[in-house]
Amino acid sequence: MELLNLRILPFVRFDLLQISLTQGLSLDKRYMNWTLRVASVHGQKAPLPFIKSVEVSFLDSENYKAAILNKQPFQLKRRTVLTKEFEMVLKLNFSDGCGCLCTEIKIPVDFKVSTNNFNRDEDAIIRRLKDEAVRDACCGQNAIVERKTVLAPKSEVTVYAIVTNIVRYHKTSKAFEATSVCNGDAVKRRNEGVNGIEVLSWKRLKGRKRKSRS
Repeated sequence: MELLNLRILPFVRFDLLQISLTQGLSLDKRYMNWTLRVASVHGQKAPLPFIKSVEVSFLDSENYKAAILNKQPFQLKRRTVLTKEFEMVLKLNFSDGCGCLCTEIKIPVDFKVSTNNFNRDEDAIIRRLKDEAVRDACCGQNAIVERKTVLAPKSEVTVYAIVTNIVRYHKTSKAFEATSVCNGDAVKRRNEGVNGIEVLSWKRLKGRKRKSRS
């Protein structure tokens, strides 16, 4: 790597997840029963390997109790006064192997399902998040990729792109030497053959036959 003077760009990993909010009126039409789900974009039952747990808190902490979701599928059911608006904060705790501990997503709730569906340019969003991750030298950045409404049951589904890891490659002489040693050992093992038995090349075998004839 040093001899070629190559610069390896940081590797930035992205993952997608969807957050859905399903709602339904109570029988007396005074309350709204709602369910929050944090799930994979591949389906409600598909696992989210990069999420360990989800902490749900509310800016209005007097009227709403926080919750910690430790098991998948991550789901929270609550009942709220119909006219009440509030904002949730989701703290997504990443699994081992990710580049940071967590990220936060704020979700305003007013129980008015928007008909303004949109599907943004995913490639452009990922490029922007990648630039931010490389510039800030950290991960956890997130952005909305898609939002859609479902009429039955009445719900709003939002897809997020999240930076879950960033790996930088450092050019050092030791790393180059270690790679060279490994390559040398690999060549040596190929010449030794299987179980330590030497593998004879065609030229060496031909030379031995000539000696035996003489």
